[in-house]
Amino acid sequence: MMAHERITAAIAAASKAGRTALVPFITAGYPEPGEFLETLKAVATVGDVVELGIPFSDPMADGMTIQRSSFTALQKGVSLKWIFDQLDMVDGEIDAPLVMMSYLNPLLAFGYEELADRALAVGVCGFIVPDLPFEESDDFRAVLESKGLGLIQLVTPATPEARLKTLCAASLGFVYAVTITGITGGGTGLPTDLAGYLDRVATISKLPVCAGFGIRTQQEVAAVGQHAAGAIVGSALVEVLERNEDPKAFLRSLTGQ
Repeated sequence: MMAHERITAAIAAASKAGRTALVPFITAGYPEPGEFLETLKAVATVGDVVELGIPFSDPMADGMTIQRSSFTALQKGVSLKWIFDQLDMVDGEIDAPLVMMSYLNPLLAFGYEELADRALAVGVCGFIVPDLPFEESDDFRAVLESKGLGLIQLVTPATPEARLKTLCAASLGFVYAVTITGITGGGTGLPTDLAGYLDRVATISKLPVCAGFGIRTQQEVAAVGQHAAGAIVGSALVEVLERNEDPKAFLRSLTGQ
C-alpha cells in the first residue's frame, strides 16, 4: 500500500464502522516542544488521521489561535528538521497516518527530495500546502508521487465546478473541503448551505472528503458526517492544549465516546 493510500484507508475504515472519521490538527511543538511526542501519541489514539501543523512565520490561512501557536512554537525553536528528528524517535508507536500541513517556504528550504524521504521514514503520508496553487504544484507533486506520498488539495464553496473536478482528480489521500471562505478557527458555526456544497464535492471526488474550518463540537462533527467522510478539528483542539487540558478526552467527546 502506498503511503497516501494509508490515509484513504483509515478514513474508509471509519466510514465502514459507521462513524465520521476524525482528523485532529495540532501545531507541532506547541505549547511545549518537550511534550510534542506525548501529545501526538495521545491525539493519534483517537484521530483516524493526524494533521501536523508546521510552524510558519506568516500563516495566512489560519485564524488567531493557530497563528498564536505557530508563533510560540517558532520562538521555542521548532523547525521542520526538529520535527523530523522528533518523529524519528517514535519507533512505530503511532498507527494513525500523519499529514503535514505547511506553507511552501519551509518545504522549499528543506528540499523536496529529502523532505519526501524523511516523510516516508517517519509515517508522514501526505502534505497540505495552503499557499501552493495547483498550477504551480507540478514539481512538488512529482517528487511526492514518486515516493507514494500525496498532495491533498483544498476546495472551497467558491471553487468553480470545472476547477473542483480538476482539484478532486489531482488530490491524493482525501479532498479537503474548506467549509467557509475565510480563515480557520471561526466561532460562527457551520454555514446553512454546507450540506449541498459537501454533497457536491463528495459526488465529484473519488476519494473521501473531509471538511474543516470552524468545527468545534460533537454536534458539528455529526452534522458534517452526514455529508462528508471526515471532520477536521484544529483551532478547538489547539485551544484545549493551550489550556493544558486532556486532548484525548476532548477528541473522544467529539465522537460521542
